[in-house]
Amino acid sequence: VSPCGYLFAEQMIGLYNNAGYTGLIITDHYHKGTVELPGSSWQETADHFLLGYRNAVEAGRKLDMDVLLGMELRFDTGSEDYLIYGFNEEFIYEHPYLNRYTLETFRELIKGTDIMIFQAHPFRPGMTPANPALLDGVEAFNRNPRHNSHNDEAYGYGLSNNLLMLSGSDAHRTEDVGRSGILITERLHSIQEFVSLLRSGRPFKLFHME
Repeated sequence: VSPCGYLFAEQMIGLYNNAGYTGLIITDHYHKGTVELPGSSWQETADHFLLGYRNAVEAGRKLDMDVLLGMELRFDTGSEDYLIYGFNEEFIYEHPYLNRYTLETFRELIKGTDIMIFQAHPFRPGMTPANPALLDGVEAFNRNPRHNSHNDEAYGYGLSNNLLMLSGSDAHRTEDVGRSGILITERLHSIQEFVSLLRSGRPFKLFHME
């Protein structure tokens, strides 16, 4: 689904399974290039966006892996990316073209829901850290090997603004798999369980490779 992805969903799940993971969150890119599809209805566009996730779920069932739904949302107004957690498939169908929102109006849209916003790699060149009041958290560690995400600055930003912090592998290719994630003591079978973990304040560990 993401044009910069080099692996099919089944390949990605197999690689993470081999690396010892019990689950992962699919965060395909949601931006103008992936959802503004000429000649397509929103139903068709939403089906297309969810295709990778659905294929990953099927592959995960065969390997007893928990595959959860997220997205990496970019608004038309900037180059910043936001990891969104806590929505379901119906939310995609019911709210077309989220890329046309701004961070402020999207925050207003999800008010009163369990949906959470984490800014991805906020100190990567060309990106600007958002107003922390509009965020729930930050991707403190991003281990994509082809980008310098200035993780020390991202971690410091999260710490100084009392934001929740996550560690992501940002996997697009084989060599990206297994470079980071979170260590928890229980299986998470739904994205709602993941959000509940984040909101609960229960401790979990971030891990990442140098």
